[in-house]
Amino acid sequence: MKRNFIFAAAAAFSCLVSIAAYSQSADSMTLSYQRNFARSSLATKLDLLKDASKVQGGSFGPLYELALEFCLQNADLLKDDPALLELAAVAARGVGNAGLIRAVQPLWRVFMAYRDSTTRVAVLSSLSALGKGDGQVVENINQYLANQNNVYRSGMAPDLDTLSACIEALAILGDGSSFPVLFSSMIAGYPDKIAKQATDALRSIRGDYKKYLIDVMKKNSSEEKLAAFRAGKDNETFNAAARGELAEAALEITLSLYPANPGELAAVETLRYEAVKELTAQKWTRATSLAIKHFYRVQTDYGKELASKVHFIEAIECLGAMSSSEAAQVLSLQLGILNSEQERTKTSDPDILFAVIAALGNLGDKVAFDYLLYIGYLPYPDDVKAAAREALNRLKW
Repeated sequence: MKRNFIFAAAAAFSCLVSIAAYSQSADSMTLSYQRNFARSSLATKLDLLKDASKVQGGSFGPLYELALEFCLQNADLLKDDPALLELAAVAARGVGNAGLIRAVQPLWRVFMAYRDSTTRVAVLSSLSALGKGDGQVVENINQYLANQNNVYRSGMAPDLDTLSACIEALAILGDGSSFPVLFSSMIAGYPDKIAKQATDALRSIRGDYKKYLIDVMKKNSSEEKLAAFRAGKDNETFNAAARGELAEAALEITLSLYPANPGELAAVETLRYEAVKELTAQKWTRATSLAIKHFYRVQTDYGKELASKVHFIEAIECLGAMSSSEAAQVLSLQLGILNSEQERTKTSDPDILFAVIAALGNLGDKVAFDYLLYIGYLPYPDDVKAAAREALNRLKW
């Protein structure tokens, strides 16, 4: 028993010695490569990096890191030199394969210093491997992709290889902050391959899809806000609450926007009107205050002939779906205005009148009693008086 223990201890010690010797050997080999790299020509530096990549079991992260620094130091003078470009790409791939997390900052500096797609693709590949959980890495790539989307919209052609690698890196990193910019890429009008890649990247991001769409509506362009809302509205996995929250967010966002650009203004107004229709469909009472603000906005615009009658009626119907006393008070005042017009001019718009009466009937709030009752004493047609009586019968006491 004792002899077996001694034998096992000796074997373990021998193993540790072997590991230490191998470690020292690997370190010595790396140092040798680094020394040769420092004193060699550019062509030889490239050969050294290529040779190092073929060595089994080598730990050459520091060598690749040294090569990155060399590329950065010489970027201004030699950044168009084919050998230096290849060296930068090999070094970028090397630190990624070596798992050298501390290299993320020099990697991004190389990305910004060199504009050729081979180097940038290599950098992005390594950043996707090293930058998981690093918010700055994700933000850098997000910002670059956002800039490329803007470049494309301005009519300039982006570097599609780098663009593709950028989207792939964000898909691998999987950070929720990338959703708005990936969504923008998906609908930017890129070639089908890039658009599909962006779509797949969006699916790879885990988290609250509804929240991500709301982020798009908050941060992206007017057209993209509208596209995000429609994507959520048509999402079959969203329940009534999710649709209501999405529509509420859309209405809140659009009520504070007044774009000067006609195209953006049209998209914002379309989004606002579509959000109101969705709130009506879902009877999302949590949005009552927003629905009231929207009503007054449309009421004013309709008076100035800046909004259609259809949209004014939709605003009325939205209040009728809110199930709140506040909504009933607003509609009762509107009916009071219509009654005054009828009393004064003997004319009224029947479409708007019927919409208000029906909405008050749906709400069933007794605050509307006097206004509905007064209809019976005015020179309205019989069908209007009948609608008012029906609404009166639906009031809750």
